[in-house]
Amino acid sequence: MLLDINRYSWSVFRHESKQLVALALPMMLAQIAAVGVGFVDTVMAGAAGKDELAAVALGSAAFSTLYITWLGVMTALNPMISQLWGAGKTAEVGETGRQGLWFGLLLGMVGMLLLLAMVKPFMWYLDLPDKVEYSLALYLIFAALAMPAAMLHRGLHAYAASLNRPKPIMWVSWAALLLNIPLNYVFVYGKLGMPALGGAGCGLATMLVFWFNAAALWWYIKKQPYFKPFGLNEGFSLPDWALMKHIWKLGWPIGFSFFLEVSLFSFIVFLIAKFGADHVAAQQVVISLTSLIYMIPQAVGAAATVRVGYALGKGQKQRARYLAGVSVVMGLLLGLFTMGALILLREPLARIYTDDMGVLALAASVLLFAAVFQLFDFTQCIASYALRGYKVTKAPMVIHGIAFWGLGLLPGYLLANQGEMGIYGFWTALIVSLAVAAVGLIWFLEQHSMRVAQGRH
Repeated sequence: MLLDINRYSWSVFRHESKQLVALALPMMLAQIAAVGVGFVDTVMAGAAGKDELAAVALGSAAFSTLYITWLGVMTALNPMISQLWGAGKTAEVGETGRQGLWFGLLLGMVGMLLLLAMVKPFMWYLDLPDKVEYSLALYLIFAALAMPAAMLHRGLHAYAASLNRPKPIMWVSWAALLLNIPLNYVFVYGKLGMPALGGAGCGLATMLVFWFNAAALWWYIKKQPYFKPFGLNEGFSLPDWALMKHIWKLGWPIGFSFFLEVSLFSFIVFLIAKFGADHVAAQQVVISLTSLIYMIPQAVGAAATVRVGYALGKGQKQRARYLAGVSVVMGLLLGLFTMGALILLREPLARIYTDDMGVLALAASVLLFAAVFQLFDFTQCIASYALRGYKVTKAPMVIHGIAFWGLGLLPGYLLANQGEMGIYGFWTALIVSLAVAAVGLIWFLEQHSMRVAQGRH
């Protein structure tokens, strides 16, 4: 049977499912807190005026695209650390963690320079009102200064999660969300003697929150006895360029996969704009909802990476294949549940975002397409994460590239315009592209895991 899912008894499947959920749930809650930071920024900037909201929207789009891409690169640390842990190489776990922090700092510095370099081209290209330009420039500067901390935090995040300790990540993320609210209040509106920075104040608050994230998680790992044997904080290591090159080699295809997906949806928004404001608003409602839902398969997938990697590190190759199967089955079940929930609740969910009847009707109809989309999105996401547990990253990147851009964007554009399907044309193509990605990734996972289990890889 596919991925040997029938190899063990129902009790073993239930046990492994519980282990997966126990690891995935705190990571999902941490992601919700991270999204909450962006939500708070949007609400508080909007209260300061539409110009400030525009500045935050544009600045956060630039920051988020780069951050998500870099986040993907840092994800390479998860299978590396989990496999070392499974193999009982505790000293190497600590050393890889230290090199991961060096790598994160370097990646963060590059990200900082890229964001700073964007400031003037943004001003020239966008031709915005002076007030918006000023706020946007300041926001990007603050966001740039946040990038090194963001990548250090992701290195520590990968370290803790890969050692089966996701709860500190969750608690630190929620503490950061709670800190973000008063910081925004002070800097956006000019309280406690601070100047009113408007939208730029959100950038300053975000920068401080990211540095808090990194410092708090570092302190927790340093103080928690569980992490002591691994020795992350017990010594100092100079940069090991060979190891960091290995992290980059493993991580850049993941980062590019993340970029392909996030840029695809950003590009589609611009193409939909020609159909009018109602279509853009409806698309934003649907994307906001589906982005929240996507945290579920992403968290399950991240847990699968750790569990599969740990099993491989222990030499349990058949078990790793089975664990990949458990994660995929869980994804299918969760995808089916989510699809049903979206179909039944599409109108009440859309009403949370808007009371405009035109936008509401359009969003509710698009959510029918988005509901079907979930089944394939859950499957492809978890399958790609399971492959990362095997340190396989280039094949998912190629499959994502072909599916997202080859079968998603171009056919979507043709269906929307030549096929006169409008916004529904894009979503029809997205469903097809995700289905192809899901089938391709499952097939590759099946073949690769079988080769590894049989000792042919």
